[in-house]
Amino acid sequence: MASYSQMTYAQRGRTHAHPLARELFALMERKRSNLSLAADVATKAELLALADRVGPYICVLKTHIDIIADFDADLVAQLQALGTKHDFMIFDDRKFADIGNTVKLQYGGGIYRIADWAHITNCHVVPGEGIIQGLAEVGAPKGRGLLLLAEMSSKGMLATGAYTDKNVEMAVRNDFVIGFIGSRRFTEERDLITMTPGVGLHASGDALGQQYRTPEAIITENGSDIIIVGRGIYGPGKDAVAEAKRYRDAGWAAYEARLPK
Repeated sequence: MASYSQMTYAQRGRTHAHPLARELFALMERKRSNLSLAADVATKAELLALADRVGPYICVLKTHIDIIADFDADLVAQLQALGTKHDFMIFDDRKFADIGNTVKLQYGGGIYRIADWAHITNCHVVPGEGIIQGLAEVGAPKGRGLLLLAEMSSKGMLATGAYTDKNVEMAVRNDFVIGFIGSRRFTEERDLITMTPGVGLHASGDALGQQYRTPEAIITENGSDIIIVGRGIYGPGKDAVAEAKRYRDAGWAAYEARLPK
């Protein structure tokens, strides 16, 4: 069988076993976008304004809801409304990393109640497979999906080698998992989506060890599916709408370039 990365998003959406993944692929095809915005801002007003401006050009809005200083339930309601208005999913980048029973409480309760509104979340598998099972008990009945942190984009990260391989093994046998955070396609045993952070139109880095790679390297060459971009879109002096369009177009062109001619 040909690699999943050689299939169109529409084809993968028609055959995928997970309803959320099917919906995501259809959304990507509909909007001609494989761009996720990493909205790492600290206030409700900033997050809503950014989501509204850039929403038309993205398939997924990635949040860190626990850094919002003035979080309230109205923020969630407004984010959901913007997701409907602009046709994007919400991914809270929570990076759960505790035992199964604890993550059930963190995911389904507390002040954030992430499972109630985030289509996607993610976790480290350091605690073992029980973390996936705990999150699935909360998220699966709500139609949510999980990404495993098979790799990270920072210099010196420890998610490599045998640890990454264990992520892949667990993902293949757990239906609640829809994919990975990582830099490449990891397996052909099952159609698992890869979302890749640390993407820039010009490869470089920052003072805190973040490493950037181009959409062509990530999508065309490595077979990843969605690029995650933050400061490259809304950093100081940037026109967020213009930059979102640039990244959307670059990501989509890189995807089309990998398809069979």
